[in-house]
Amino acid sequence: MENGSFLHKTAARSAQMYREAARWIPGGVTANIKYFTPYPIFMDSASGAYLYDVDGNQYIDYNLCYGALILGHGDQRIIAAINETFSHIGTTIFGTPHRLEAEMARVLVDLYPGIEKVRFTNSGLEATLLAIRLAMAWTGRKKLAKFEGHYHGSYDQVLISVTPQKRNLRRHPVKTSDSLGLPEYYAENTVVLPFNEWDQTEEILHQHRHEIAAVIMEPIQGGFIPPDETFLKRLRELTQQYGIVLIFDEVKTGFRTGLSGAQGIYGVVPDLTALGKVLGGGFPVGAVGGRVEMMELCSPASGVDILTTEQQPPSFGQDQPLFHSGTYNGHPIVLTAGLATIQVLRESGVYPQLEANTTQLRNGMEEILSRYGIASQTVGIGSIFNLVLADLPVRRIQDVLESNLSLRRNLDTHLLNQGVFIKPLNRFSLSTAHSAEVIDETLERFELAVKSLVRK
Repeated sequence: MENGSFLHKTAARSAQMYREAARWIPGGVTANIKYFTPYPIFMDSASGAYLYDVDGNQYIDYNLCYGALILGHGDQRIIAAINETFSHIGTTIFGTPHRLEAEMARVLVDLYPGIEKVRFTNSGLEATLLAIRLAMAWTGRKKLAKFEGHYHGSYDQVLISVTPQKRNLRRHPVKTSDSLGLPEYYAENTVVLPFNEWDQTEEILHQHRHEIAAVIMEPIQGGFIPPDETFLKRLRELTQQYGIVLIFDEVKTGFRTGLSGAQGIYGVVPDLTALGKVLGGGFPVGAVGGRVEMMELCSPASGVDILTTEQQPPSFGQDQPLFHSGTYNGHPIVLTAGLATIQVLRESGVYPQLEANTTQLRNGMEEILSRYGIASQTVGIGSIFNLVLADLPVRRIQDVLESNLSLRRNLDTHLLNQGVFIKPLNRFSLSTAHSAEVIDETLERFELAVKSLVRK
């Protein structure tokens, strides 16, 4: 049975809704990542670890809004906190400073070694954008270095070599543009580095040491490929030596790999950190934190601001401000949901149980696939992992490209048909709602999917 034919029988309303949406929305989706063939499944409700689509089908959710919902769907503690805040403030948003902004900022400074001051944004994309702007203002340089296969948002500056081609590992990464409409300027001013390959990374950084403002990276690639600890520490040392700002994009890993993210695990402190996803408790959010002197570049306290008519003489030795603004930055309802989430995650035993359940699922999946003669491994840290159908070590995106991606895509389709929701070829994320009993149920469905796959 071809991919999608079974979905046409069990998800007729999703198919109908997709056709209707496609009349008014390009591709029928409001974000390209939400699309998959033959059509995405339209959801109707959710609770805990489960999703329910418009056709009444139930799924155990391992997408979790791409990892944002670490407490699962509809956690009552978040809902209660939101209702309390809304009842107290009497509005959805002030448009002025409020106490929750400083409260969340203090929490992040306490938890993240690389954060001394914080600015809020409305997405992880905006957070990385601001981090790069801060780095370029700090250094006065115009080039950005990023790693092959790392994703930092959907704007021009970072849509370079996100989806790389297979290459000879003895050669440097090939620079590619990942979208139509990208000005040549960004390709010309982007340096692409190979993750976990120190000799090449050192060589490339040395060559461009006077031009690069920042190195931006996912400290754990894609949220699941861990760095070699020596690689990460050497990168920190070399960027400091060359005066290059090191940015950790912890949008995926923040709170997923522990309260202090990847920097808390590896003990490597970046200059700037971008956060998102879990931080919002299911609402749109982002944050940039870092060294005081860098973060102060965007302070309007000097009297320098592009939207004011009367300005004092600029300080910081600049002719113009580093501008950052946003009507919804620091939204009180969003920060309430985030603070409630962090409060739960700080409770004793929460992370150990979440990670134990993740390990139970990973071990079970690997055992089932091995029993059916399929070479596989799960790769990840904390409550995120990916399933790679290969038996060779996975240290970089090139290793994933060498795995059996076609078989993995087919397996993911069979998982959807068995009621396990995962965007095909995407990573798995768990929540505190994924109990040991839910994991057992998942493994039963997983084996049915593998049986079906093998029969085909």
